[in-house]
Amino acid sequence: MYTIHFKFEQKGLEPKTLHNIHGGENLVEIAEDNGIELHHNCGMVCACSTCHVYLEAGEEYVPEITDREEDFIDRARNPRLNSRLGCQCVLDGTQSGEITVTIPDQSLIHGD
Repeated sequence: MYTIHFKFEQKGLEPKTLHNIHGGENLVEIAEDNGIELHHNCGMVCACSTCHVYLEAGEEYVPEITDREEDFIDRARNPRLNSRLGCQCVLDGTQSGEITVTIPDQSLIHGD
């Protein structure tokens, strides 16, 4: 089971902590299931950069970044060394721990 701390760069959004989250789902699915908006224009197939997040802590619980994911992160707004695509961050189903994710300001992104 995981505890996930979601933080937001967008003004007016308060941090949200989720407890007792099972592995096997990606960060986009987890966010959606818990009322957190995280755009994903390509349908979570690693074909855009709208689900771009900053993985502040917990990288050991998700797969390593692939070359394909890195290519799309390069197209994201304000990429950083800890940038990931939420659709590619599938939580390991055999572990548990804490993850901290910051969602960049999505107010300028169109789509869903």
